[in-house]
Amino acid sequence: MKKLNLKEIIIPAVSLFLICLVATALLAVTNSITEPKIEQLAVETENKTKKEVLQDASSFSQTKTLALDGKEYTYYEGLDGSGQIIGYVFSTSAKGYGGDIAIMTGVDGGGAIKGVSILSISETAGLGMNAKNEEFLNQYNGKSGLLGVIKNGEAKDNEIKALTGATMTSKAMTEAVNLAQSLYQKLGGENNGK
Repeated sequence: MKKLNLKEIIIPAVSLFLICLVATALLAVTNSITEPKIEQLAVETENKTKKEVLQDASSFSQTKTLALDGKEYTYYEGLDGSGQIIGYVFSTSAKGYGGDIAIMTGVDGGGAIKGVSILSISETAGLGMNAKNEEFLNQYNGKSGLLGVIKNGEAKDNEIKALTGATMTSKAMTEAVNLAQSLYQKLGGENNGK
């Protein structure tokens, strides 16, 4: 059996250390360059989504928080041209089949849903991912109060028709929308901002 001398151990160890040091430095530089751009893109996406779900708003307040059942949620006041509150945009989420589904929901001053947009979803392709379709999302528009999900038949005023083969996803979406409605009620419902 051959004896290893100190040189045969140190040279590979130092080489490996230097490779790791250079790789770490390159990753840190790349992160410092891309991080501001990623943050800027996230803000732009959020602003675009707020405008999509509450189209009547001319502008939005800064991020605000509201606690419900021990958890903090973010929301924005939608303002008209004179700075009066005309509605709210709530960021909520619920557990779907493939993980959490994060959405933004726009609610007008009277409690009617003006729009729903998905921020993140990881449901089954071809089934739960159909929640992104406008046909499904538009079911929420104009409805108010807490909503239920039905599998068959025609949806009533307080119901959403579930996606075929994706009832859990439909229920999670509706749970997140109902959470936004609960937050709206906690803010004072129809009496707030008037």
